Amino acid sequence: MTTTIGLDIGGTKIAGGLVDVEGNLVRQARRETPAQDPDAIAGAAADVVRELVKGDSEVVGVGVACAGFVDKSGATVLFAPNLAWRDEPLKRRLESVLDLPVIIENDANAAAWGEFRFGAARDTDDMVLLTIGTGVGGGVVNDGVLLRGAWGVAAEMGHMRVVPDGILCGCGNRGCWEMYASGRALVREARELVRSGSPHGGILRDRCGGDPDRLKGSDVTEAAQDGDAASVELLTDLGRWVGEGAASIAAILDPELIVVGGGVGEAGDLLLDSARRAFRRQLTGRGHRPEAEFTTASLGNDAGIIGAAAIAAEGQSP
Repeated sequence: MTTTIGLDIGGTKIAGGLVDVEGNLVRQARRETPAQDPDAIAGAAADVVRELVKGDSEVVGVGVACAGFVDKSGATVLFAPNLAWRDEPLKRRLESVLDLPVIIENDANAAAWGEFRFGAARDTDDMVLLTIGTGVGGGVVNDGVLLRGAWGVAAEMGHMRVVPDGILCGCGNRGCWEMYASGRALVREARELVRSGSPHGGILRDRCGGDPDRLKGSDVTEAAQDGDAASVELLTDLGRWVGEGAASIAAILDPELIVVGGGVGEAGDLLLDSARRAFRRQLTGRGHRPEAEFTTASLGNDAGIIGAAAIAAEGQSP
């Protein structure tokens, strides 16, 4: 059976999987990420690959999903915010110690390709993946082709500016979409509610023991699922920001399907119902054009691994 290895290298862990031609995970392995040492990161990634191969002669390549900007050739990580990578020749490093071809891809792009090939978007040719977690990431497939842009750094949708002179973003700009439509935004607003002393935030206050700094996004989602009105409102507000931003993306890309993943995406319709309403309200030409559907991602945390493996197997690099 022909297989490919997919790696997902993040700031805290390297997760890997042996993936077959149908997108099934045959084996998995992981290591902690030595985030501040480029040599050690490559060494740990190579160790994961060796563990997954285990003498399997049918492995045809390795796809690596990275949380950072990757050049269009799929060879170099130009910049990674949470890893010590600046113009890092990761493909060359790995191929020098592994007897396998390697291709590097942005993690959100890899997740989008995974959902496109084997997940929630497998029946469409034009889709956008939005990963709503600490920030807002995403990937785009247009007419069956993964969108990378001229230099490989397309689809950084979380840094689309939506509020002039708005909240300062970690990227250095103000008013980025992810400062309003992310898990970070949800937690910020929930903590402000708890700090206000309003009775409306009583259930959330109980969940964090009165210490707003202990409040997490999952607390808000769980409280909303249990019927807490304040938490439902917080997710509704977040969904509005998601939907309004998605309408701007649709004005440019005209996708058939918008797939929502990431930790906050686990709120399901508590988030998506509001996103759909805001999307329809802001969509250019509304009422006179087909509308993209919203759905939740289906591959979960494995999307990047499966997508990276598929990219390597299918020759999706330029």
